[in-house]
Amino acid sequence: MNVFSTLRLGVIGALATVALGVSAATLSDSGPDADLLRVFQAIESKRLDEALAQTEAIIKVYPNFRLAHLIKGDLLLARGGALKGFGNTGSNSGAINDLRDEALARLSAYRDKPQTHYVPRYLLQMGAEQKYAVVVDTRRARLYVYKNENGTPRFVADFYASHGKAGAEKIREGDNKTPVGVYHVISQIDRSKLPDLYGDGAFPINYPNEWDKRVGRTGYGIWLHGVPQDTYARPPRASEGCVVLANQDFNTLSNYVQVGLTPVIISNQIEWLSMDDWQAERGSLNAAIESWRKDWESRDVARYLKHYARNFKSGSTDLASWSKHKSKVAGGKTWIKVGLDRISMLRSPGKDELVEVSFDQRYESNNHDDQRRKKQYWIKEDGQWRIAYEGNA
Repeated sequence: MNVFSTLRLGVIGALATVALGVSAATLSDSGPDADLLRVFQAIESKRLDEALAQTEAIIKVYPNFRLAHLIKGDLLLARGGALKGFGNTGSNSGAINDLRDEALARLSAYRDKPQTHYVPRYLLQMGAEQKYAVVVDTRRARLYVYKNENGTPRFVADFYASHGKAGAEKIREGDNKTPVGVYHVISQIDRSKLPDLYGDGAFPINYPNEWDKRVGRTGYGIWLHGVPQDTYARPPRASEGCVVLANQDFNTLSNYVQVGLTPVIISNQIEWLSMDDWQAERGSLNAAIESWRKDWESRDVARYLKHYARNFKSGSTDLASWSKHKSKVAGGKTWIKVGLDRISMLRSPGKDELVEVSFDQRYESNNHDDQRRKKQYWIKEDGQWRIAYEGNA
């Protein structure tokens, strides 16, 4: 068996096979992933000296990139025919497995890279003030940034990202899982105010959100943050629930984040829609919202209440109490006008048909005027979009 055949016994061979299925022209230029691809393509073509030179070039740019150091060690061993597998360095096997998983995650993300005319299902409608959105795919260990281009999400960048040690779908405090759902960046914490563990800074998000609390999910302190200064990246599953990026990627991400505005949608695996299907889903929910608005203006309480789900809650108010209150209020109205602006519609990942809807509401009537930012959760009930939660944003 020659040196290259021996090399293929390890994970490097598997990674090279992944790399062959990807066109370098489609790659993002964020981080070292495109350079890694070229390394594995050189290995697949038995150009080991070229692969070694490219790996050394990566290390010069990213001196703390442990995966690159491991690959360099394997390539040096391969010169003497001594390589028996990926990471044949005598290191702890758990650490080697972590690096293998990181390599596979980085390159597999390119193999399954979405086509440009597909968008994440969750970005149904971004408000005009929301310039960017963040979408995290925990299964691919990938974070995507989309720009709001006149209402249409357009891909901007993607980064390798770690998540919870125990995976995703957080349920309770301390379970070491990353939550799945629709969240928003609520603040920014500067590096100077953080321990080194969090790297170049952090963006806390609003977990648990209103829906999480309603279904009994607990926990706190879920952030997007960086890595220690002596580390380039962490394994795909390494945090206590946070989403973790290389410091240079975190700093790039900082250019896109607006505190209080930027949505962060975390999924187990992103669902992608063609633009036609995205427009259809968006149109369906927009039509339901407009129907609710018109029926509110009509002062026909029965028609208005048909837009609310059977399990509706607003704080401690259930549907029966809500209906009683709205019937009483409507009795004193001779006319109502309702205007909605800056509408945002963000679909929650998972099996549930759940969408977070936010908007500026202008309410006018014969005896009361009001303006406020509102948030609703819409669900599918009996095949129709209905409101399951309503409150101030």
